[in-house]
Amino acid sequence: MLLPESPSRAHPPNFSTTEFRNALGMFATGVTIVTACSSQGEKVGLTANSFNSVSLAPPLVLWSLSRFAGSMAAFSTGSHYAINILSADQQDLARQFAAKDIDRFAGVTYTRGSGGAPILDGAVASFECFNRSQYEEGDHVIFVGEVERFSHRSGASPLLFHGGKYYAEHPL
Repeated sequence: MLLPESPSRAHPPNFSTTEFRNALGMFATGVTIVTACSSQGEKVGLTANSFNSVSLAPPLVLWSLSRFAGSMAAFSTGSHYAINILSADQQDLARQFAAKDIDRFAGVTYTRGSGGAPILDGAVASFECFNRSQYEEGDHVIFVGEVERFSHRSGASPLLFHGGKYYAEHPL
């Protein structure tokens, strides 16, 4: 029996980007704020839920950013960034770092990590990453970070995101 020939590229989508985004929103995720310092020393940060582990040895994580994001230059050229996983009580912080045309760090308490990136107070976990590699795919850039240091609060409840809404963890 002959197998059908494998196509050399994907079939074009039969759905809109809005429909695709809504379907992706059905995957519940944690919420992070990714932070860094620009080469001029300016703090940058944004809310992201595109965080994932990659490898334990070496310790690698990934996240992605729109190629058109205003902070792309700072993240793509900087040597370090931090990924801060938000706690259930940091919903307002998630919204603040998702807003446009504001000082996202106004009123935010943090310490500087060893690579200079802000480590946000109250996060359930923070990962200080060396900016190891970047991959352009579609309208985003995938950042792979090599974790140099991390901290976490055992037992702390994370902030969750599902279907366009924030949720607090409730154990079953």
